[in-house]
Amino acid sequence: MINKNIIVEPDIIKYPILTDKTTKDIENNSYCFKVTKNSNKDQIKATIEEVFNVKVKKINTLNIPLKIKKIGKFSGKTTQYKKAIIQLHKEYKIKLFED
Repeated sequence: MINKNIIVEPDIIKYPILTDKTTKDIENNSYCFKVTKNSNKDQIKATIEEVFNVKVKKINTLNIPLKIKKIGKFSGKTTQYKKAIIQLHKEYKIKLFED
C-alpha cells in the first residue's frame, strides 16, 4: 500500500540503464533505471508513475557494489549505485527511444 504523503522528486531517477540485456527486457515491459542510493521503493514507484504517466506493477531494487578496475599498474574503483528494475502493467509503455 502506497502512502499518499510521499513527496515525488524527479531527481530520484538519474538515467535509464541501457545494455543488451535490459533492451531485451523492454519487450517484456521491464525497465532498468539508476536511482539515488537513499531512495526506497515507494518513492521510486511514485516518481515513475508521476513522471512517465504509467502504472507500476512491481519494483526490484539492488545496490551495485564497488568494483576494483586495473589499467596497467594503476588501480581504481567504479562508483557504487542503486539500480531499480521496474515492471509495468501490460497496457503501459515508457518511450525511451525516438522513432
